[in-house]
Amino acid sequence: MTPLAAISWGAYLGWIDLSATPAAFLGNIIAVIITTLLAIGELVTDQLPQTPSRKMPMQFGARIVLGALTGALLMPGSWIIGALLGAVGAIIGTLAGAEVRAYLAKSFGRDLPAALIEDVLAVVLAFIVVYLA
Repeated sequence: MTPLAAISWGAYLGWIDLSATPAAFLGNIIAVIITTLLAIGELVTDQLPQTPSRKMPMQFGARIVLGALTGALLMPGSWIIGALLGAVGAIIGTLAGAEVRAYLAKSFGRDLPAALIEDVLAVVLAFIVVYLA
């Protein structure tokens, strides 16, 4: 949900123009609040030990679909290319994020600091991508 929240914030702040797209509603403050709360919920849930791995088919598939959607929104004139780039970014981000988190967790001797670092990086990178789009 972090990429969708970043898109919503980007539209609200005027970084990207979604006004001529079916996703124009994402620039509304209500959408910003909802997507932000969903992203926070995802980040909190991700910290729970019973949360399934992001590499499980359902979770991985959802990340790919959301990556494709956000990529398409960032490139409305070339939405197919945007969707493909977004899907590839989601795949790389999912796999690389899992590896980095596992490495950091091993280094720290526990998962929480690694998870928090990963979350901060994910949020910052999402906002950088939206800002630069």
